[in-house]
Amino acid sequence: MSNLHRIAGNILGKFNAFKGSRPAMDNGKILIVRGFIPDTINIEKEADEIFDDIIKSFEGEEIDVVSDEAGKLINRMDEQVRSSVSVNAITDPNGVLRLVKDFEARGITVKYRMFKMPGAGAFIVTWKDTNNAGPCFIEVTVSGYE
Repeated sequence: MSNLHRIAGNILGKFNAFKGSRPAMDNGKILIVRGFIPDTINIEKEADEIFDDIIKSFEGEEIDVVSDEAGKLINRMDEQVRSSVSVNAITDPNGVLRLVKDFEARGITVKYRMFKMPGAGAFIVTWKDTNNAGPCFIEVTVSGYE
């Protein structure tokens, strides 16, 4: 098991979302895993505490998504994705905020965190209907430092 798999597995485990999760990309440099959280969770009330616990467990440091450091991590993740697939768009460091606003306009609550830890950076996003109905989805992106 690679370090990226271990990190993603631990993050998914904190949300009890490992079972049924699927990698969307796994090229050795970056791992993107999508799944759903089977437990009833109110992400508006519970996600921040879980995110804090995850960051602490990895001895990580949160990164503000509107910062130069976030831009560097997003650019690195983008390069790692582009090393495996063709993407016909430019890198957009502000895409996270636009995505959140778009989801919220559709009645979806989104919670996310970006953080760095020794040897890797990670971005976790969860989303669920604003009325707290239906499943809660999760995507974990883990990028290894080269």
